[in-house]
Amino acid sequence: MHMKQRLRRTMMFIPGNNPGMMRDAHIYGSDSLMFDLEDSVSMPEKDAARMLVYNALKTIDYGTTEIVVRINPLDTPYGKADIEAMVCAGAHVLRMPKTETAQDVRDCEAYIAEMEKKHGIPVGTTLMMAAIEGALGVINAYDIATASDRLIGIALGAEDFCANMKCQRTTTGAELQLARQTLVLAARAAGIDALDTVYSDVNNEEQLVYEATLVRDLGFDGKSVINPRQIGPVHKVFAPAAKDIEKARRIVAALKEAEARGSGVISLNGKMIDKPVVIRAQRVLELARVSGIISEED
Repeated sequence: MHMKQRLRRTMMFIPGNNPGMMRDAHIYGSDSLMFDLEDSVSMPEKDAARMLVYNALKTIDYGTTEIVVRINPLDTPYGKADIEAMVCAGAHVLRMPKTETAQDVRDCEAYIAEMEKKHGIPVGTTLMMAAIEGALGVINAYDIATASDRLIGIALGAEDFCANMKCQRTTTGAELQLARQTLVLAARAAGIDALDTVYSDVNNEEQLVYEATLVRDLGFDGKSVINPRQIGPVHKVFAPAAKDIEKARRIVAALKEAEARGSGVISLNGKMIDKPVVIRAQRVLELARVSGIISEED
């Protein structure tokens, strides 16, 4: 699977000042790991955390896990140093916090390209992700989502968003509904991924499952997690149901049959099947494979 198109059901936050978590992070099976140099690291620890993450990425084999690093904003004293170090460390994706405009994305991209050139890395190697954490970012979601070819996804940061909106997180998620739907619409229109915010009460699995189900039904690709215990429940929510897998198998079989006949028309039980239905069926089977429900050969 191309790096841009890959599963992102879970993205686990790893504080950039926690070497123990960094060492074992990939053994829990989250699709992506997000090393954080921003909110979880205090000002005096910023430079030390950057070095820790740089060394972890250089020395630990994280296998096929996607490596994302949340950098400090470009307009802080740490942003540029974060970008240079993480581009050199080979991070797959740099996650921009508090993205408000398309210009934020373009500025960050320009500096990434500059650092790739400086260090002899092919320009375009480092991908990007934008976290949207305020009202202005939500208003500009589509412009942000289409601001760079490097952008693989946009993510909602609910705590900052709620603070900006002068509201509280609730159990129903009503306060996030418009932001979530706007983000997923923008992501789909731009052809990139949409990732939901973290749920921070590690002991409340019921609410985690409720939120994951809600965002799955809205069309999100995945949810950020803060603890290994949250990975399993979220993956379970994003795993396709048996009846959906069976239907997807029949659709893909009909596609193969049509291709064998040299026909551009795919039909199943006498009904025409449109291209979007085929794409959805292929995605269901892909999800079923990585969820371990069906084998790779299926």
